[in-house]
Amino acid sequence: MFVQRPVFLGSLVLGFFLFFVNGQKCSKSSSLVGYESEFRMLQHQLRGVFTVLDDCSFRVSRFDMLSGSDVHWWGAMTSDFENMTDSGFVISDHKLNQTFNNQSFVVRLLDNVTWDSIGVVSVWDLPTASDFGHVLLSNATEQDSSSSKSESPPSESKDAATPGKSNNSEPLKAPTMFVNCKKLSDKYRLRWSLNVDEGYVDIGLEATTGLLNYMAFGWAKPNTTSNLMLNADVVITGIREDGFPFADDFYITKTSVCSVRDGFAAGVCPDTVYEGSDAVGSSVNNTKLVYGHRIDGVSFVRYRRPLNDSDNKFDFPVNATENLTVIWALGVIKPPDVINPYYLPENHGGVESENYGHFSLSLSDHVDECLGPLDADNKYDQGVIIADANAPLVVTAGPSVHYPNPPNPAKVLYINKKEAPVLRVERGVPVKFSIEAGHDVSFYITSDFLGGNASLRNRTETIYAGGQETHGVLSSPLELVWAPNRNTPDQLYYHSIFQEKMGWKVQVVDGGLSDMYNNSVNLDDQQVKFFWTIVGDSISIAARGEKKSGYLAIGFGSEMTNSYAYVGWFDRNGTGHVNTYWIDGESASSIHPTVENMTYVRCKSEEGIITLEFTRPLKPSCSHRDRPECKNMIDPTTPLKVIWAMGAKWTDGQLTERNMHSVTSQRPVRVMLTRGSAEAEQDLRPVLGVHGFMMFLAWGILLPGGILSARYLKHIKGDGWFKIHMYLQCSGLAIVFLGLLFAVAELNGFSFSSSHVKFGFTAIVLACAQPVNAWLRPAKPAQGELMSSKRLIWEYSHSIVGQSAVVIGVVALFTGMKHLGERNGAENVDGLNWALGLWVFLGVVTVVYLEYRERGRRRARNLSRGNWVLGNVEEDDSTDLIDSRGGFRDKDDEEGRNGGRSEIQLEPLK
Repeated sequence: MFVQRPVFLGSLVLGFFLFFVNGQKCSKSSSLVGYESEFRMLQHQLRGVFTVLDDCSFRVSRFDMLSGSDVHWWGAMTSDFENMTDSGFVISDHKLNQTFNNQSFVVRLLDNVTWDSIGVVSVWDLPTASDFGHVLLSNATEQDSSSSKSESPPSESKDAATPGKSNNSEPLKAPTMFVNCKKLSDKYRLRWSLNVDEGYVDIGLEATTGLLNYMAFGWAKPNTTSNLMLNADVVITGIREDGFPFADDFYITKTSVCSVRDGFAAGVCPDTVYEGSDAVGSSVNNTKLVYGHRIDGVSFVRYRRPLNDSDNKFDFPVNATENLTVIWALGVIKPPDVINPYYLPENHGGVESENYGHFSLSLSDHVDECLGPLDADNKYDQGVIIADANAPLVVTAGPSVHYPNPPNPAKVLYINKKEAPVLRVERGVPVKFSIEAGHDVSFYITSDFLGGNASLRNRTETIYAGGQETHGVLSSPLELVWAPNRNTPDQLYYHSIFQEKMGWKVQVVDGGLSDMYNNSVNLDDQQVKFFWTIVGDSISIAARGEKKSGYLAIGFGSEMTNSYAYVGWFDRNGTGHVNTYWIDGESASSIHPTVENMTYVRCKSEEGIITLEFTRPLKPSCSHRDRPECKNMIDPTTPLKVIWAMGAKWTDGQLTERNMHSVTSQRPVRVMLTRGSAEAEQDLRPVLGVHGFMMFLAWGILLPGGILSARYLKHIKGDGWFKIHMYLQCSGLAIVFLGLLFAVAELNGFSFSSSHVKFGFTAIVLACAQPVNAWLRPAKPAQGELMSSKRLIWEYSHSIVGQSAVVIGVVALFTGMKHLGERNGAENVDGLNWALGLWVFLGVVTVVYLEYRERGRRRARNLSRGNWVLGNVEEDDSTDLIDSRGGFRDKDDEEGRNGGRSEIQLEPLK
């Protein structure tokens, strides 16, 4: 055991040593050793030189690239879409997740990768399947379906290297690579490569400028010291509306837009214009366009100019070794029209050294002032379509010419005849698509960058619109409407569900708050506007101040004390935050941070005006119910009291009195969430007060009085009790209807969501059933007959329904007081609640007293029935509402009473 351990350790050390030696040593048996090529730029301003060092490594020099998300060295056999995306693979552990500025380094291949298995070396972004740039090796051919965007291929020299050439050959040239580069301004660069033997210079102009802007460069008239633009020989370059480059020879006779009058041209005009229409295409225009593109918001054009031109009238000879004055400019260009066939530059304007300038240049000098790639602020301005709610977007399919994210399939999506543009939509504004791309292209909006049904790649995606059934043709287009809402992500993609990378990006931007939210109201003093949308069991809320402030706070409650507050503010770095608090006092120490389940939180400031937004559940889900935020529930059926405050400064640290508000609302505003309206906190509203009084008069006095008259006044002679009963009930029912109309008119309708409305409506239905019930009353039995079952059922139902209606009506009065307290504050209705309770108590006491009296009268009557004497003809009308025979004693009892037999007891006279 002890002997074997040293042997094992020795073998392990030897293994690591052999692995280290073999790992560092590579043979040079491949025919590609020494092969050199320049990277072809496709995206991210990639430039550089690629050189194969040995069988397992290569060197990259003069390397420029804007950073990506997850960038690797990628290998494939050919550069076509299918091979690059389906068969490509990572060839090195070396990652490129940074911006490179003219850097050089060595990259080592993975152990299982050989040059024989690679035909293309690419800089590849994995999440987006994007080819930033690549080089072709000897066993690969250029089959890339993406556009080169050049009108003629570059031709650097007769000795331009071919794949597999020896290491003594010149590098394979890329049109974006030059020997020299000079920085003209922060957004404009001049690149050039001089070929004295061939007698020409290749010039590249590169700028972060607008799509329809020009880039101008040229030589001033020799020996000119002032007004250098006049009589200058310049080349105007740019990118046309169709995305292709142009480069034209111009001569400046006046610092104005070119114009032709009476056959004479003046201004900044093409050379051919000065010679007339017969000279178009003649030798006066000796500038040759080589290449051009617009990538990542950067325009680039390469052209070739002879050093000594036969056209001595409009083109100056250039001595490559002499310092000559050159001029440059950037500006807006005027597109061709039916009269003028040229792109004509307008006044450059701007500030010298930013938009125009001049300097002394010798083409033979070596200049390298451009460290790193140009980085444009707007990288997708060349193909942006802004959706309009009133105009449909026509979706078709066509060949790939300028697809922005190579590699790409041969057929891609067009929107409004633009190839794969960036689509910009606004939240809250519906977008209408007219799908005419063919039945093999199903259009959809997805969260997946590549499209083509992410589930097939074992990825998840969220589909926001469209799907497998959204396809159509020109003769029968399919209409698709998509309404991005407040919670739609900022970045989405439109694609075909059957093919990857046919579409491009969807930028979702904020529209107006009124578009993104269904409801809005002004809070107290009209200084803060409150927005909200209820979807399912969550609510999205926004608040916007109407004046500048350091922070904006809104609270749910009658005042800041005992309220839940949401504060939007910005830190020192300008980052917006939305914090939540429970406030149980008036000092800074009474503001307690809480943790709420908020999503889609935003806080932005426009010219000092703060807008905060968030989404939260209506009912918080908490594991610890004793936390304050767990009680912060929002009931859409109950008015939400909202207050606001503004101040100069907020912090997520220790709050002090300095953080207290400088301006605040004077009173809360009750926001009716389901109705989309609001009203200021105030005392009892007059119309609702009338409603309450009328309902109290009906349910608290008239209707109970009618019931009491039917039960306790039957001992009165005649039918007086019946008239009192009928008049009180009819009057009470009429007042109930009038009170209901007052409430409906004031509140513009009513909802059955509150308990008050439920009880009140039930009581009204029962009260309305009583007149119908009385009209259907069965006849009273004749004297001596038994009461029918129908009559008995009617008497019981009439009594029970009437009494139930009054009881429920009284309950509705109490719930009405509670509802009024929620709307106006409990302190405003406490007195009314006590008064109503006292009135009900007195009513109950009165009923108890009357019932006691009635039972006493009933006992006396029963005792006197056996002691009647002659002449005692007093009629018995004092029986209970339901007599001993189980029936009501009402007006029908008078019938047959005089015709009935009476027993008279005779007593002796004393």
